[in-house]
Amino acid sequence: MSELKVYLSGEIHTNWRDQIMSIAKSKNLNVTFTSPVTNHENSDDCGVSILGNEDKSFWHDHKGAKINAIRTRNHIKNADIVVVRFGEKYKQWNAAFDAGYAVGLNKPLIVMHNEEHSHALKEVDGASLAVTSDPEQVVRIIDYVINGTLD
Repeated sequence: MSELKVYLSGEIHTNWRDQIMSIAKSKNLNVTFTSPVTNHENSDDCGVSILGNEDKSFWHDHKGAKINAIRTRNHIKNADIVVVRFGEKYKQWNAAFDAGYAVGLNKPLIVMHNEEHSHALKEVDGASLAVTSDPEQVVRIIDYVINGTLD
């Protein structure tokens, strides 16, 4: 199989992306990973930095959200698989949007969260092709998709 493109969306307060990339690298998987901008300041301020300052926080956030949406939609559109992580501490509304957008584009969706969020995320889980609880499971799925074998 040629290179697999995987978009890693969702929670940005833990190192789950780094774990997935590290495990995939250790298995020599031919994968390119993309993700949203995980630097809060850059993500929040991209709109006003590029398009000019705003007096009201609503328009500041609006500009940043729109520019981030351009980036996110492009990466999801070009991905072979989309992984969405729902974390413990914060409501990731953008992650839910990304999951829905991926499904709307008929992209294979893998969702990752812990057991306590199963009820709240039942509709998102229902739209996904796999529900995982940790980075190792995500990489095992990617490995299986690429190689068709189990370790």
